[in-house]
Amino acid sequence: MSLKAFAARIFAKRIAQKTSKWVNSPVESQEKVFKELIAQAANTQFGRDHNFGSISSYSDFAKQVPIRDYEELKGYVQQIIDGKEDVLWPGKPIYFAKTSGTTSGAKYIPITKESIKNQVEASRNAILNYIHETGNADFVDGKMIFLQGSPILEDKGGIKLGRLSGISAHYVPNYLQKNRLPSWETNCIEDWETKVDKIIEETENENMTVIAGIPSWVQMYFEKLNAKTGMKVGNLFKEFQLFIYGGVNYEPYRAKFENLIGRKVDSIELFPASEGFFAYQNSQKDKGMLLLLNSGIFYEFVRADEFFDEGPKRLTISEVELDVDYAMIISSNAGLWGYNLGDTIRFICKKPYKVVVSGRIKHFISAFGEHVIAKEVEEALQLAIAQTDALVNEFTVAPQTSPEDGELPYHEWLIEFEKQPSDANKFSSIIEESMKKQNSYYFDLIDGHILQPLKITLIKPNGFQEYMKSIGKFGGQNKVQRLANNRKVADGLQSFKIS
Repeated sequence: MSLKAFAARIFAKRIAQKTSKWVNSPVESQEKVFKELIAQAANTQFGRDHNFGSISSYSDFAKQVPIRDYEELKGYVQQIIDGKEDVLWPGKPIYFAKTSGTTSGAKYIPITKESIKNQVEASRNAILNYIHETGNADFVDGKMIFLQGSPILEDKGGIKLGRLSGISAHYVPNYLQKNRLPSWETNCIEDWETKVDKIIEETENENMTVIAGIPSWVQMYFEKLNAKTGMKVGNLFKEFQLFIYGGVNYEPYRAKFENLIGRKVDSIELFPASEGFFAYQNSQKDKGMLLLLNSGIFYEFVRADEFFDEGPKRLTISEVELDVDYAMIISSNAGLWGYNLGDTIRFICKKPYKVVVSGRIKHFISAFGEHVIAKEVEEALQLAIAQTDALVNEFTVAPQTSPEDGELPYHEWLIEFEKQPSDANKFSSIIEESMKKQNSYYFDLIDGHILQPLKITLIKPNGFQEYMKSIGKFGGQNKVQRLANNRKVADGLQSFKIS
């Protein structure tokens, strides 16, 4: 064992001991975070506008701070851009993370010196937790890659602006700099295909041990490696041990990845966003991610099926239930208050509090009252892949409310196969039965002949990549929308379908 690997195991043990303290006192940890946030922001513009000085309990906060999304916070962000200090958090943010908005165009999410510290520590601790659990630290001696956005930052009102992954590139610790790939110059390439080709040049002859990124874009990197070298990734990189991912559910990609790699490797799921780092997988034995309750973020939860009601009930960590989908609301040391993250999560354990991401509060299908969410379609597809010989590259689902020839409406599954199932009827039947089993509303609509069974539309090879290019969202942190209550994505893919 190298000195670096030995030191990593010692450090991992220390972090595990610190983690266990707040894991064993979750409610108290959140109460402490809440009090610290309110006290620190009391004299900000937001704090004065919402009378933070009078807040002595969570119930006070819930009465005085409404749930808002970015559009409703935008006025405060504009004050920061215009040069004002002490708006949402003391002083000024040190970064804006730029993300794509829905109705507001680009969103500028503030990142403060306190919040970036929490982001970096959470990312580090996810890996250290893995080392502590498995005892495996040898990978720290090999090369590591994170497929990320450009680290070149712009200026917005005197504040550095970039994608979160590009900002994070500035915080790779010194002891990992020699292990890090690709080179800084390659990381700065904006065109994604050019960038991946250059990354392949720099990595194909290296001892790659850790590879990280959003699964869809890592898949593209693996496919290009296969095409260039004619080798499985696991044979090319014989010491490749760990895949780190976030952003989308890995399960629909798992079979394809294991085929590209040629063997199984350990994986760590992360739950980071521009707004904060919320959770990471803390066990190779169990599903779900450990919700970070002492990391500068105070959480509230609203049942997803009540979210759009007037005055929905807001819950704290002590009130949540297992196997219920919640919209996650955060208040943080980045200056976000009662902020609707947009993600829905589901608790699968409360000792400790572990979650899975079940979808987006705005990404669902309920054209007929079926209330279908991302987790249901992902699990159905995963089951079909597991029980057939199919391999899937990408997919999305949309309602077809007005089919031709007077037939009943249906859910259209637009799928790009790496390998089409030898029995297409069996494949679609497995999905259909899984959807009916998971979702009683969907079952009733099918049983009552309001909907007909789903239909699969085949998308040509690389069709999803071409579509993402066509809308200017190719590469980096951009992800294909898994499902929608409209046909925007589905109609955009029509020119890429196989007749």
